Amino acid sequence: MIALTASLGRWQMNRAEYKQHLAESMAARAQEPPLDHRALLKSNVLAADVHRRVSLRGRWLAEHTVYLDNRPMQKRPGFWVYTPLELEGSAKVLLVQRGWIPRDFADRARLAPVQTPQGLVEVAGRLALSPGKLYEFKGEEGGPIRQNLDIASYRIATGLDLLDALAVQTGPASEGLQRQWDAPDSGVDKHHGYAFQWFGLCALLVGLYVWFQALSPALKRRKQVRPPAAE
Repeated sequence: MIALTASLGRWQMNRAEYKQHLAESMAARAQEPPLDHRALLKSNVLAADVHRRVSLRGRWLAEHTVYLDNRPMQKRPGFWVYTPLELEGSAKVLLVQRGWIPRDFADRARLAPVQTPQGLVEVAGRLALSPGKLYEFKGEEGGPIRQNLDIASYRIATGLDLLDALAVQTGPASEGLQRQWDAPDSGVDKHHGYAFQWFGLCALLVGLYVWFQALSPALKRRKQVRPPAAE
């Protein structure tokens, strides 16, 4: 058990080190020049560009807008709003996380108004992967209001030529949307916490082993050989 808990603590430290390198890589990508829509179309490895800034031009496909429920911002419940952007000069489409709107507590289906400009628009943001998944009941993945959004399934449902990534729009609030996004969490502190727990348990096991295998028997032997008290 001592060896097991020590190895688990070390494994968590290795995970923390890996996540730290990943966070540094993300920060480095964020400092690179932004990709425009033409460079994005030429990129075959979108995963290598995740968290890199983008500057896009295209047309909103407002009829395919999706609202993801239970997505808080500044500890307020609400929706993340996604609209596909058809990139200029191509049939390729990039899903854009445009912003956040608050939830109506009286009626979940009553959505705050969002303005979607027509014609060519310019969008600044950063590349990201699919949004994190929440628990959902089977059969609730359709419709404009959803719990989760899978790009592959969304591609099939809409028939759009979607890229295998999405853009998180940045900048000040506009068009009825807020964009006070939380910074991506690398999870380093979580792994350090787990490592502390495993190493603490390892130290406890070492202490118990020393007590029961060495100190406690020694004390018993001393009691057994102690001369009787003089009358």
